[in-house]
Amino acid sequence: MRVRFEGLAGAAIIAIALAIGPAAAQAIQERTIRWGHLNNADHPVSKGVQKFAEIVAAKSGGKMKVREYPANQLGSEMQQQSALRAGTQEMQSPATTSLVGIVKDFGLIDFPFIVSTPQQADALLDGPLGSALLAKLPEKGLVGLAYWDLGFRNVTNSRRPITKGEDLDGIKIRVIPNPVYLETFKAFNANPVPMSFSELYSALETRTVDGQENPFSVILSNKFFEVQKYLSVTNHTYSTNIILVSKKFWDGLSPGEQKILQDAAIEARDYQRKISREQATAAIDELKAKGMEINEIAPAELDRMRMKTKPIAEKFSADYDPALVKLFNGELDRVHALKP
Repeated sequence: MRVRFEGLAGAAIIAIALAIGPAAAQAIQERTIRWGHLNNADHPVSKGVQKFAEIVAAKSGGKMKVREYPANQLGSEMQQQSALRAGTQEMQSPATTSLVGIVKDFGLIDFPFIVSTPQQADALLDGPLGSALLAKLPEKGLVGLAYWDLGFRNVTNSRRPITKGEDLDGIKIRVIPNPVYLETFKAFNANPVPMSFSELYSALETRTVDGQENPFSVILSNKFFEVQKYLSVTNHTYSTNIILVSKKFWDGLSPGEQKILQDAAIEARDYQRKISREQATAAIDELKAKGMEINEIAPAELDRMRMKTKPIAEKFSADYDPALVKLFNGELDRVHALKP
């Protein structure tokens, strides 16, 4: 007996069978995947989630649906990580900075001034170091699929332009609750204040803190230009979002479903990085138009800032997995040799 497939549904079934095999195609079930993150719906991370959802729907013949919850609708990054580990939420895309309480070795990525171009960052994260860090997640109830772009972080404040490290002296600056970030700004005699992102705009508006540090797209998307005058291009740290899946949810998927999510995360990664970097460039002009005073920092001053923070890496490296630290240092030598 010959079975005839009609219309788009039939074409989708054939495509799935060809891509991942008949047995895997039959194992794809109707699923709704809740994906939460802290960014607004106009942010490049949200655009990446939407692309991921399109890819997953196409690869699963519409059976697997991704429902996005932006702007902390499902709680803070740490609250959502707890939900993933408990199996009550399926996916999340936090900054890796928020993972150090679960796997402290992720703090390696937070060291200041370790990369200076997006190409170096991608090579570091997509290489052996990034893979080694992902391998530490399953024992903590999480599965990591890919690293997306958040961007280089820059300082804003309401007091003065930052043209050298000394200008941070006395500035009360909100930082991610992460020990590397705290030590980085203490090195410049700033007053770093760990604070949840959801509280940040109000704290800037009321002058509870003088400033903060984030990539250009985050500064624009969250309208920090309304409560901050100065934006200094420090590029002190590169930040990345990690695509996380609840291990309890992941273990309940068929191999075909797992492959769909893994492949979609990589495909969406390349799209997301491209638009994130394009949007960062455009954000600078828009922030200027919104009234922010933006200043570059002379290369010689950036070198001084880099040297000032070098002891931070040495201090924290002593607390990390020695094998990972060795890999990290070797990978830095490799990526630094890459041409822009």
